Amino acid sequence: MSDTATLTPIATPSPDLAREGRLVRVSQAIVAFAERWFPDSYVFVLIAACIVALGVFAHGSEPLAISKSFGDGFWSLIPFTMQMALVAVGGYVVAVSPPVAGLMRRAAALPRTGRGAVVFVGITSILLSLLNWGVSLIFSGLLVRQIARRQDLRLDYRAAGAAGYLGLGFGFTLGISSGPAQLQANAASIPASLLPITGVIGFEQTILTWQNLVVVAFGTLLSAAICYLTTPSDANARTAADLGIDLVDAQPKLIRASRPGEWLEHSPLLTILVLVLASGWLYDAFKAGNPLITMSGLNTYNFVFLLLGALLHWRPRGFIASFAKAMPSVSGVLLQFPFYGGIAYMLTKVKAADGSTLSDAIAYGFVSLAHGSGAFSVLVGIYSAVLGFFIPSAGGKWVIEAPYVMKAANEVGAHLGWTVMVYNIAETLPNFINPFWMLPLLGVLGLKSRDLIGYTAVQFMIHLPIMLVLAAVLMTTFTYHPPIVP
Repeated sequence: MSDTATLTPIATPSPDLAREGRLVRVSQAIVAFAERWFPDSYVFVLIAACIVALGVFAHGSEPLAISKSFGDGFWSLIPFTMQMALVAVGGYVVAVSPPVAGLMRRAAALPRTGRGAVVFVGITSILLSLLNWGVSLIFSGLLVRQIARRQDLRLDYRAAGAAGYLGLGFGFTLGISSGPAQLQANAASIPASLLPITGVIGFEQTILTWQNLVVVAFGTLLSAAICYLTTPSDANARTAADLGIDLVDAQPKLIRASRPGEWLEHSPLLTILVLVLASGWLYDAFKAGNPLITMSGLNTYNFVFLLLGALLHWRPRGFIASFAKAMPSVSGVLLQFPFYGGIAYMLTKVKAADGSTLSDAIAYGFVSLAHGSGAFSVLVGIYSAVLGFFIPSAGGKWVIEAPYVMKAANEVGAHLGWTVMVYNIAETLPNFINPFWMLPLLGVLGLKSRDLIGYTAVQFMIHLPIMLVLAAVLMTTFTYHPPIVP
């Protein structure tokens, strides 16, 4: 492969939005609006917390109870926060290791145009998310940076960054890392109060159905088309250089040991010994069952990726240097995730005089309108999308929703497995306009949420009605079966 740094840079044409297609003009109008009015993601979460608090108060809850629930929930996501931070760090240290960086350079050389590169990143993001959302998020961000280093094409850095986020807006809950599908497939994981309502629902009724394959294929093509149609031409593309983004190669430069005490830092001996130490645990974890399902557990995923990063860097000094470079990508996670914990508690823990929470009230309102499985599918999708905007955690939120949603599914005769998938299809769509899951990606890219929102908002506006209708139509292809309780 030729070194892209030796290629002749193309000239920068003068901008002329009037020559662009309609979706490009729409996306650029939203980009311009977001650049002027969209706050930093930290301000966004503060506004969300205030709105939810007012909603809970209007529902009839006491101010003291609201305040207490916010404080109680603030630290409820600390384990998840640490896990998410390590997802970003682990993916980063693996991606900047010499072997993977070489593969990424080869992948980055494949697109021939700026628009083609954005589509390539988007499809890659979705396909990786079907295996693991963490891999999708970090690898896609680093792939964008690698493509942006090319001098032979003009890459709109913001559009490419938004494409790298597609797996989290559409995709990851439709694949092997779907938390709700995993929970429902394992009797030991299902809460005792939920088991009689849902029974055990295997993957063959959720992510492995032909209907889900239709959704994945159609949604991927739709996402790719939107990427292509919303990406500005070379004349209006804003590159990383235009945005002031530093694209200096993240691979650390190693310095030889200068004193005896540094010898072990530059020797692979300790790396080998630690890998041997961990090998027994890895064998025990992966010896039975689908390895992809095993990897979908965040603790296992992070453990494997940190070990893999250590192996690929080979010497401790290289691993330490890459770990330190990854830290800026997790600052937003560490700061903002606790606020989402407080928001979730206000929605689901604070009860009004009648004993219901705001989440209950919203859910019962939607479900009570359902007549027939098709209408039920649309209403569940809308509700999941609405609540997903404020509680962007697919697996945890399913435990909250499942009791009344699945009870209603039994009453209207909706297929239980596809009800889970309707939830999965709709729940992720608000991620397109909620910065929660963007944070690790933004850290890698060096951008703000307002830089991506113009492109992701168009994805949201087109995906939402189409996916809700598609999910409802596919619901009619299923036959209802009562819960199977072991």
